[in-house]
Amino acid sequence: MTRTGDTDLTAQSTSEARAEAAATAGVQGLLFDDDLRPMPEDVGFRGPTACHAAGITYRQLDYWARTGLVSPSVRPATGSGTQRLYGFRDVLLLKVIKRLLDAGISLQQIRTAIAHLSKRGIDDLTQITLMSDGASVYMCTSPDEVIDLLAGGQGVFGIALGGVWREVEGSLSELPTERADGHEDGDQHASDELAARRRARMTG
Repeated sequence: MTRTGDTDLTAQSTSEARAEAAATAGVQGLLFDDDLRPMPEDVGFRGPTACHAAGITYRQLDYWARTGLVSPSVRPATGSGTQRLYGFRDVLLLKVIKRLLDAGISLQQIRTAIAHLSKRGIDDLTQITLMSDGASVYMCTSPDEVIDLLAGGQGVFGIALGGVWREVEGSLSELPTERADGHEDGDQHASDELAARRRARMTG
């Protein structure tokens, strides 16, 4: 378990506290689910689409791109008239930032947390739960770490990235996509793929 920007944290708790914390984590959906797959890396979403899926304003999106918090990974703006394209991972991080801001976490703490997340592979993100006590952000990479943190009283709230992944996937499944080379022949395929995943999850 890592407090972003700080040293490892080990929480001590009684078996009763751990049992209660485990039940709480389960109910709140803070534990892990690995039944998630990334989209192709050359498929992206224009700024307004990313804003809609993440629940942020275009002004926030632009500011975070200019300050390097979340930059469009599929296609950056390279001149007048160039459309930035945000990948699925980018939109996921934007949604996480919005959640942390809504919880009252400072932008400085958020920048540190996002920097840690950005260093990880896309597959690793589904195995992370962010916890916070309102001041610091902790990055848990196992169910035991989530439970220890809750039992120790440091976790006021948590964000399971697997859950955020599902939300973003559901939002983007109905929205237009574009490939990095500007071709539109793959747009419908990418949207259909997301929609198919969502339907399979709902019926399975």
